[in-house]
Amino acid sequence: MKTHLSLLVIAVATLASCTADHDTAEEPQNAATGAPSVERESLLLPWTEQLRIRQSWLETRHEMLLEMMRRHGIDMWIVVNEEFNNDPLTEYIAPPRPYAGNRDIFIFIDSGDDAGLRTVALTGYEEENLARFFELAQFKPDPNNPRKAREVLAELYAEHQPGVIGLGTGGHRGMSRSLSHDSYLLLSEAMGEEATAKFVSAEGLIEEYLETRIPEELPHYTKLVQLTEEITRRALSNEVIDPGRTTVGDVRNWLYDALWDAGVETWFQPDMRVQRHGLEDNMSRGFLAVAPESMVIERGDVIHVDFGISYMGFDTDWQKHAYVLREGEDDVPQGLKDAMANTNALQDALMLRASRPGRTAGAVHDATMAEMQEKGIEAQIYSHPLGNHGHGMGAGISFSNAKNEARASKTLRKGAYIAIELNTKTPVPEWDNQDVFIMMEDPAHLTDDGWEFFRPRQEAFYLIR
Repeated sequence: MKTHLSLLVIAVATLASCTADHDTAEEPQNAATGAPSVERESLLLPWTEQLRIRQSWLETRHEMLLEMMRRHGIDMWIVVNEEFNNDPLTEYIAPPRPYAGNRDIFIFIDSGDDAGLRTVALTGYEEENLARFFELAQFKPDPNNPRKAREVLAELYAEHQPGVIGLGTGGHRGMSRSLSHDSYLLLSEAMGEEATAKFVSAEGLIEEYLETRIPEELPHYTKLVQLTEEITRRALSNEVIDPGRTTVGDVRNWLYDALWDAGVETWFQPDMRVQRHGLEDNMSRGFLAVAPESMVIERGDVIHVDFGISYMGFDTDWQKHAYVLREGEDDVPQGLKDAMANTNALQDALMLRASRPGRTAGAVHDATMAEMQEKGIEAQIYSHPLGNHGHGMGAGISFSNAKNEARASKTLRKGAYIAIELNTKTPVPEWDNQDVFIMMEDPAHLTDDGWEFFRPRQEAFYLIR
């Protein structure tokens, strides 16, 4: 992230917009269009304030960790951060500051019922913010003569005799298989053969830790989703798109520059898809393929953007549609409106009726698809956990997970964040019954009554004139 965070206020384009009839919150209205406006009550935070807030979250997370470790049967959990090879867990288990040591080792120990959680950091240097959260054991007893990490690791094992030692190995995702081979050897050699025999994958613990959200995070994540929406609205408007001249690459480059101006980053390349009457769909792995950068956006096109932002240790994932009005048109063809309504119906089935805390991801997927079959809607669901990582860990509701017993059996966790990502395919009469995909993606969080969007969903195309 840039060390300076510009505090840009991004104007909201007055476009045909989206509402969510199942959102209970009253939305401010745009006087010109009647569309919900994006609140402007505050700007993104400077880095120092972000650090202060995230460190307050870390205190809460450390308080929750011992119970998680016991649920997963782990007595000692070790995370190793390497110079120029940061572990994806580091900024979430330690203060989210730059780490420049050759190796920084973070150790969490279940010290027993009375003693609770012991946290130790082996860093080779003393740092006051780190000392708020960890015992800097290398500097005891003599701060001027720090001990070797290997020595302290052996000492900790001998003192606590953990039965199970969890590491970032053997997982199915990058966050749960992040321990390097050399760091594994370091731990093994330092702690000895007996300890090495107790090394296990900490994947289950890592998944629960990353999927679990705390209430204090929600307003900050909401602001990030708002910013994602604002930038997307501008990208899908006449501010950026001049029909017949603007290319897909032009829009992508504008999105990159908008991220820079806003002082945020992204975790994936912004993509666009273009559907056009008479243009044969180019498919990739069963999905509509990304449009080439050289493609010129023309009148009558249905354009789609897939875009996300990274800020304060969070990622968003967002997909929306715009329609480029033909000469003489002042509205979207009814067939395209009906196509979007089908995707809204899919969202309702998944979010409001099928999903509840404690239900399995596979059951939610199957119930949703059964409802779509009854309604005659051709649908795909590929929703995934969201939050600290754009493709997060936890229960994902998708056609691929539904076919995998282990993933399908994962249960939905109250408070978890998800990207409600899905599509429907609908023949459009005005396009000679050509099939049109309406692909949506919106961050949501799980309540007792199902998933709730952070921002109102899209129910009408953004209009480009």
